[in-house]
Amino acid sequence: SMARRPGAAGPGGRLLLTAWCCTLQRLAGWASAATHRPFTAAPRLHATARALATAHSSVADDGFAAGFVAALTGPEARSTIFAVSSGAGVRSGVAVIRVSGPDARLSLERMTARGRREPSLGWLQPRMATLLKLLSPDSDEKLDSALVLWFPAPRSFTGEDVAELHVHGGRAVIASVLGALGSLPGHRLAERGEYTRRAYLNGRMDLTEVEGLSDLLAANTDAQRRQALAQMGGHARTTFDGWRARLLDCLAHTEAVIDFGEDSDDLGGDVLAAVSPRVATLAAEMRVALNNARRGELLRDGPSAVIVGAPNAGKSSLLNRLAQRPAAIVTPIAGTTRDVLEVQLELSGLPLRVYDTAGLRDEAQADVIEAEGMRRARALVKEAPMRLLVADVSAGQVPSLAGLLNLISGDKIAAAAALEATDANAGGEGDPLDGALLVLNKIDALPPGTSPPRVSGVPFENQFAISCETGQGLDTLLAALEARVRALVEGEGAGETALVTRARHREHLEQAVGALERFARLDGVMVDLAAEELRIAAQEVGKVTGRVHVEEMLDIIFRDFCIGK
Repeated sequence: SMARRPGAAGPGGRLLLTAWCCTLQRLAGWASAATHRPFTAAPRLHATARALATAHSSVADDGFAAGFVAALTGPEARSTIFAVSSGAGVRSGVAVIRVSGPDARLSLERMTARGRREPSLGWLQPRMATLLKLLSPDSDEKLDSALVLWFPAPRSFTGEDVAELHVHGGRAVIASVLGALGSLPGHRLAERGEYTRRAYLNGRMDLTEVEGLSDLLAANTDAQRRQALAQMGGHARTTFDGWRARLLDCLAHTEAVIDFGEDSDDLGGDVLAAVSPRVATLAAEMRVALNNARRGELLRDGPSAVIVGAPNAGKSSLLNRLAQRPAAIVTPIAGTTRDVLEVQLELSGLPLRVYDTAGLRDEAQADVIEAEGMRRARALVKEAPMRLLVADVSAGQVPSLAGLLNLISGDKIAAAAALEATDANAGGEGDPLDGALLVLNKIDALPPGTSPPRVSGVPFENQFAISCETGQGLDTLLAALEARVRALVEGEGAGETALVTRARHREHLEQAVGALERFARLDGVMVDLAAEELRIAAQEVGKVTGRVHVEEMLDIIFRDFCIGK
């Protein structure tokens, strides 16, 4: 086949032959691990067939693209699972027990009086609630009166036959119904996330929608809820599938040049010239998503703010004010807090994780436990995107800027260097505390009419005079804190839903962009290798939605779900 390829003979023949051999090595998966990342390549199709397949592919098929993954097969598909889907261990008026699998109708045939008389279930209208008596499968003992809903496959959450039993929420009722279901042949209790896993494997959801559902169940704020609903509704899937379809289209045209470059007047340099800008556009779009990746991940997990300061400055009192409850112990004894205490907060619908830390002072004056607490506090300060530096101004004095820098770093030399760098920067302008909010606490102890002191060298807008005792000044501090949180989770895309919400998404996108950058360097020089980079990019994008999946990754994703979901 090399005889038919451009440049097989002549001065460039050896170079192209080498490139072709490298391509064969990568396709066979036995290239050196130090040179290429091993992968499993799809079979090479005729270029025309590939182009037609790409042209007719759709990213908006109902049920998330037929053939996306093979339907659930094997022993797992033959078992019928059941569990409480409305939350376990919670007293409620109603509990929802979901039954899913090939024998789901058996539970209605054996456990309802009418099902025993008319086992065809023709009388039970799909997706409509019917009040029925639930009976023990082996007798006429009544277990409960229940609202029963029937969802025949494939129009159900899992894509299988599903029955939902809405029973009374008493523990004895739930236990008796679960026990009755467990006595039926082929029925077993569901494992964590097994309903959602079946929905994914049966093509009812893709991985981004699965993760959106997981985030929705864990959402604590309105902003987290909105982001999770958008992802669960297919916002991310539509974009990722669109990128993958465009990559496959570019791949089909590139490989058509490889196969028929010399045999057709319609293929060759013109085709490659048209593909290259399309690939560059795709890479640019992915880079935009990566630039916003931190925003989506922060909103999902909640940005963090660390409260630091000297002992008895009022750090724990500030935490309690922010949490609006006694989350931390407050005493006049210095060093009451010795470990890190985390509290989840909501600021106008935005999530925030606040950490109270041990008081910072000279380690020579601290015992082993207190020294470890200070080490952890300073480690958090380096990592957290927001810091609240609390200082006691009850005596009418404030610590010096050098003292504050030394307090945070615990290193006088480093603090002096930071102060010197600040002085040398634009004539002393800037923020030596690197954006930290300086909280000047205990202004209630100042003489009446006394203006709160300020720290020279720190921007005025980053200093907040408050009293944790009376609440004075807290509204201003909260407004500034909310603005910081909003800037972190919304960035320049205010009102837009982030596409990348997990580290997994970001890692696959980074791999895809890397492949597209390599394509740009190889395009027109080694077309075979350039085409391979397009295939790698398409695979990486497909891994985000699960079109290309790894079993270990699925185990991690579905492990986060509770039983019954």
